[in-house]
Amino acid sequence: MAMTDPVADLLTRIRNAIMASHETVAVPGSRLGKEIARILKEQGYIDAYAVEPPASDRPGEQINIRLRYTEERRSVISGLRRVSRPGRRTYVDSRHIPKVLGGMGTTILSTSHGVMTGHDARKAGVGGEIVAEVW
Repeated sequence: MAMTDPVADLLTRIRNAIMASHETVAVPGSRLGKEIARILKEQGYIDAYAVEPPASDRPGEQINIRLRYTEERRSVISGLRRVSRPGRRTYVDSRHIPKVLGGMGTTILSTSHGVMTGHDARKAGVGGEIVAEVW
């Protein structure tokens, strides 16, 4: 079965790793995946991420993500949702970017100015495709 939605795969792997209380999770690399990891890091949802070059046992890059937990071993990420899917894309203009949990969460958008948070997109006055929501 070919991978049709690498973003959904990335979010699912992170979700599963959190459920299993893993420290790290490895996901296949993609340009959008790296941008999502960058935003998760900037927003404090993950501790770190590193991109590994292709190895002999696997084609393509791999993104290693170090998950972040509280002192009580609860994940900082309580939810991840894919919004725009290959079968149903969701686009918004800058005035209609949704606030996740009344501003407590983060909307990740793919805009003409690159991948950014809903907050930054609102500030820049650009809309785009809602890739995912994190809270």
